[in-house]
Amino acid sequence: QLQLVESGGGLVQAGGSLRLSCTASERTVSRYGMGWFRQAPGKEREFIAAITWTGGRTDYADSVRGRFTISRDNAKNMVYLQMNSLKPEDTAVYYCAASTTLYSYNWPIKFGSWGQGTQVTVSS
Repeated sequence: QLQLVESGGGLVQAGGSLRLSCTASERTVSRYGMGWFRQAPGKEREFIAAITWTGGRTDYADSVRGRFTISRDNAKNMVYLQMNSLKPEDTAVYYCAASTTLYSYNWPIKFGSWGQGTQVTVSS
């Protein structure tokens, strides 16, 4: 399993933007399909976005489609989640996730490694 580390969370006003980042502490994420999930208080963890290891395919939850963008820079060993037009209901702990296998083109991605999460709070 990868040791994933998220960063970039914080407090923002409704309508604002944040960019979350994810990297692996000991290995590269460039060979893995990656994703973002979130969990709000009292709710189950939900899928937000996914991207193949090549970056050639992405998918989003309907709740964030058109507002959030997942991307990756394999040369920098980074995966990003750009979040625009944030709403109070986007408040949650956001988790980065990596696929269980390397170089996989399987879709949807099966995730097997998770980060510790980063808090995003959107005030109204």
